[in-house]
Amino acid sequence: MGEVEKATSERAPLDEDFPRAAGPAPLDEAERRQLRLVRRFGTTGALLLAAGSLGASASPVFNPLVTTPFLGLFVRMPTVELACALAGMAMIVTAWLWLGRFVRPGRPRLISSRQLHRTMITWAAPLLVVPPMFSRDVYSYLAQSKIAALGLNPYKLGPVPALGVSDPLTRGVDSIWRDTPAPYGPLFLYIGRWLNALSGDHVVTGVYLQRLLELVGIAMIMWAVPRLARRFGVQPVSALWLGVANPLLIWHLLIGVHNEALMIGLMLSGFEIALTGLPVLVKGVTPPPVTRREIWWLLAGVAVITLGVAVKLSALPTLGFLGVLVARRWGGRLRHLVAVALLVTGVFAVLTVIISLGTGLGFGWVNALSNNGIVLSWESPVTAIGFLAGGLGILLGLGNHTMTTVGVMRWLGEIISVLVAIRLLWSSYRGRIHPMIGLGLALGTVALLSATVQPWYLLWAIVPLAASVNSSRFRTATAVVSAAYGMITPLPTGGPISAGYVGIDAYVAAAIVFAIVLLLARRKIPVFRDTTIRPAQPQSTGHVG
Repeated sequence: MGEVEKATSERAPLDEDFPRAAGPAPLDEAERRQLRLVRRFGTTGALLLAAGSLGASASPVFNPLVTTPFLGLFVRMPTVELACALAGMAMIVTAWLWLGRFVRPGRPRLISSRQLHRTMITWAAPLLVVPPMFSRDVYSYLAQSKIAALGLNPYKLGPVPALGVSDPLTRGVDSIWRDTPAPYGPLFLYIGRWLNALSGDHVVTGVYLQRLLELVGIAMIMWAVPRLARRFGVQPVSALWLGVANPLLIWHLLIGVHNEALMIGLMLSGFEIALTGLPVLVKGVTPPPVTRREIWWLLAGVAVITLGVAVKLSALPTLGFLGVLVARRWGGRLRHLVAVALLVTGVFAVLTVIISLGTGLGFGWVNALSNNGIVLSWESPVTAIGFLAGGLGILLGLGNHTMTTVGVMRWLGEIISVLVAIRLLWSSYRGRIHPMIGLGLALGTVALLSATVQPWYLLWAIVPLAASVNSSRFRTATAVVSAAYGMITPLPTGGPISAGYVGIDAYVAAAIVFAIVLLLARRKIPVFRDTTIRPAQPQSTGHVG
């Protein structure tokens, strides 16, 4: 990755890297007109996606819309609704790519944070009330929360053994998860237990309460990303566009109601809190003595990150990379690393014990993490290689050892993930890469080599990297991957459609609608005529701690 611009603390912002006098100017009148059109284009797509959700979503088994006057008509038109949803998705993705023109670092004029926030809120507003789409995991959350609310152990019992097949919350759970214990942390299930006390067996109310919880996580991401980006020499609006306005986040965290929103929000907010008050690390200059204020902010940040780990264990590497960054800021010697490690480990251990015992759920969540491995998906590279090796053995007449080869490859994937994370930690400590970049790469490796790979796992890496990587190539590649992956998988219904011709007809109709809308808007959005000025990047005067 090379070295990146130096990071600073809250009391020492990157004014020398982005001088206000020489900073980018606001958009001119012509660009503001284009921005308004881009905003309306994306909002229209959001409205189409919301309309399509009436009949092409991961709705509950007992869908209340079926018996609702007028709205029930749309439930009976799956082809039309799927076409609306697909066309809306294409419009949102296209509008997001167009919006990227106004946040490109090096332009003489950039969109303001207020304009970007207004655009994101406008696109998200119609999607706050839609049924769950792209996944049925939220119904697992509801069932697992009820299991905890009944005083049963959600880490030993799945929805069917604990609640029964006829339970209204069990019926919405995907068939592959009905007998599977919860793989989530005790804090998430403890919150879910309180939400269950409010919603009971009412599925719709439960879904909206879960979405409200994930909105809190998204709000924390929106708070932390621009602040971290400013510390690490990245344009805040560029980081917001790539990490928060990303279609993958809209699809899977906002609409899909995944608890990654809460995990990532706590993870990044804790990182930002821990850095408050830290001294600037300048090459060749001895850091000032560590103050109590810095230690208290560090402990507070570690506590918040630990809450993220208690939602989902995937946030755990954040503590290691935060510790490395702080150790370098305190001087970078071995004694600083040991001191930070003891502080971080102590806070994490104490708070984890308090959460695990205080919620009454114990430590079964650590062993339950392997429950995700029951799904055999070709989207996981290690699982796919295991399948191929097993198939090759069958062709060679060696017998069917597919499950063995899959298990071996998954075990190797876990080992490689740990080794890569350790190497990235060491490189971060030595100052070869930025610790936040190391965190993003480590989480991306864990996601890629895990037994089950889901589209929203990409956000583990995208959001931290968006706030720390100041590379146009990275932004372009990530935007292409996000746009392509956002359109390819999965379907808005969260599963296969009932008839093949429905999907074909819907895709054709969506393509026609999108082509017509694009044709009408092509002259008003000159996205290929951009007078971008690319000044030299500011020179770093030190290394990131």
